[in-house]
Amino acid sequence: MRRGGSLGPVGLVFAGGVSVQFGGALAVTLMPRAGALGVVSLRLLVAAVVLLLVCRPRLRGHSRTDWGTVVVFGVTMAAMNGLFYQAVDRIPLGPAVTLEVLGPLALSVFASRRAINVVWAGLALAGVFLLGGGGFGDLDRAGVAFALGAGAMWAAYIVFSARTGRRFPQADGLALAMAVGALLFLPLGLAESGTKLLDPVILGLGAGVAVLSSVLPYTLELLALRRLPASTFAILMSLEPAIAATAGFLVLDQALSALQAAAIALVVAASMGAVRTQVGRARPKRLEPVA
Repeated sequence: MRRGGSLGPVGLVFAGGVSVQFGGALAVTLMPRAGALGVVSLRLLVAAVVLLLVCRPRLRGHSRTDWGTVVVFGVTMAAMNGLFYQAVDRIPLGPAVTLEVLGPLALSVFASRRAINVVWAGLALAGVFLLGGGGFGDLDRAGVAFALGAGAMWAAYIVFSARTGRRFPQADGLALAMAVGALLFLPLGLAESGTKLLDPVILGLGAGVAVLSSVLPYTLELLALRRLPASTFAILMSLEPAIAATAGFLVLDQALSALQAAAIALVVAASMGAVRTQVGRARPKRLEPVA
């Protein structure tokens, strides 16, 4: 039971990754109808409404530092989503996630105080570049820039998600931050898509994207970050390209090459190494029996 408890946060992160990548694949199919900014607006708005109704967070009793953390967290989520959806509007889902995950990988190197985590990050980084075919020269440069920017925001998201989880009970801070992000992004979505966002089909698909890409994964990750250090969490994010490639194959009919399969193996190996390092560090020493 103790070992299962140690692995609990890892399961939360993995489940969140599956949810967000399949939600991202669904979002790609919705973009021709609603536009990238419109899809982001629907995702944030629906997610904010759901979380506020479920969590019913208290608005009183919080310090200025608490509110500052929530606002920055909300801005980070809005920027991360906006940049990523601009990226997948220009380049395929797999390469976009591959580039985006470089942000958490960089965070794992800078935040970790253990040399072994640098090894796992390096192995995952090798897999990331293999998954991109050894280079990204054939991709749209703007799409690459947007994906790298989303990666930087992803690293910031990890930091402020952990801080928000420590300052607010349950998912209250996440609900408030999601509302901040939705309010900030809504004018951009309305400017691009206008009344298209009111179409029942688009609203329904947007709600599905919101639940899969925001409500479930952000809640699971926030809970996981209460029990995992940011450096280990960041290395686990290296699983995202593999999950994205699977979602792209199943939903978007994007086949995997032998090189991509090898890259996935490297990324999974790095993530397993990070998990074993964390579990071994957290496992309590066995007590000797009393004579």
